Amino acid sequence: MFEFRLKRSEGPGGPRLGEMHTSRGVVATPAFMPVGTYGTVKSLTPEELRELGAQIILGNVYHLFLRPGVELIAELGGLSRFMNWPGPILTDSGGYQIFSLARFRQISEEGVLFRSHLNGDQHFLTPEKVVALQEALKVDIMMCLDECPPFPCPEKEVRRATDLTFRWAVRSIKVWNRERAALFAIVQGGMYPEWRREQARALAELDFSGYALGGLSVGEDKETTFAMVEAAVPELPGDKPRYLMGMGLPEDLVEGVARGVDLFDCVIPTRNARNGQVFTESGALMLRNSGFARDPRPISETCHCYTCRHYSRAYLRHLFMCREILAYRLLTLHNLYYYLNLMAQIRQAVAAGRFAEFRRDFYQKRQNGGKTGG
Repeated sequence: MFEFRLKRSEGPGGPRLGEMHTSRGVVATPAFMPVGTYGTVKSLTPEELRELGAQIILGNVYHLFLRPGVELIAELGGLSRFMNWPGPILTDSGGYQIFSLARFRQISEEGVLFRSHLNGDQHFLTPEKVVALQEALKVDIMMCLDECPPFPCPEKEVRRATDLTFRWAVRSIKVWNRERAALFAIVQGGMYPEWRREQARALAELDFSGYALGGLSVGEDKETTFAMVEAAVPELPGDKPRYLMGMGLPEDLVEGVARGVDLFDCVIPTRNARNGQVFTESGALMLRNSGFARDPRPISETCHCYTCRHYSRAYLRHLFMCREILAYRLLTLHNLYYYLNLMAQIRQAVAAGRFAEFRRDFYQKRQNGGKTGG
């Protein structure tokens, strides 16, 4: 079961409010998905994620295929039961790993031959097999296998990867069982707006459940990133969700929503927490800096997360400098609370027809230390 209901829209390339209905619950959009690559969002329990406001999480079929194995997870009832997460799950197909682990793979028309980065074993993934693996995991939203070209990249190679991604999408939809899960196609096209528009139009004719924008945030500047979003989004069906993959920073979420994006994921809030970076309405802080050693304040005096209600910057810095596991948990709790709360505020602003005002205030708070301007 999957249905997207559009509740409010400010045009084909403007902010939208919607709902994704799945068999495991409703996801209010725009939404951010915490990343749980191996069936866990690092350092947190599923119960904590729910308390933070997470509606949907992301897993990765490539990594779960390597360990513990899709057959094992299927035998134990599917990914949701395996990890005790009751809400919807979206699984990435492994297309990004084709990009990030390029030295381990060979791409052909048929699929991808790769050596495991864990033990060197060879595996072969096809678009059809990737759909079957995700169906076996019993997830709610599946992604087609795609090829993400690097940046910079010769024009000829970008064209080849873009065309191959489309042919793989056609093969994926032919084997998709619509009763089991939703299937999203991925728009590629490198940094060529005309190719982004072309592929978005072509994929839109194939009636997928939703559409993702891939191959972005791979080294290009932000102006180029959002130029590609602006090129593709108006060509996608207005009654289907739009997913900007692998983005990003709080500013990326705001700018993506401004351009009509409904769904986001990124490792930044969790990975950066483990590196000592925390996010606040006035910008990011690096708690390893010595200036926080005697700071009695919480990370943010306007934040209501567990971490900010109980611990000081000084104590959190102490834990981090000592490499205590508690530091990673507490900073991750704060960062995900910030991200999920930001998305809730965005939804409220779009619902009230005041997103432009929200967007202006978002940047103004960063300029004046978190205080709203007069």
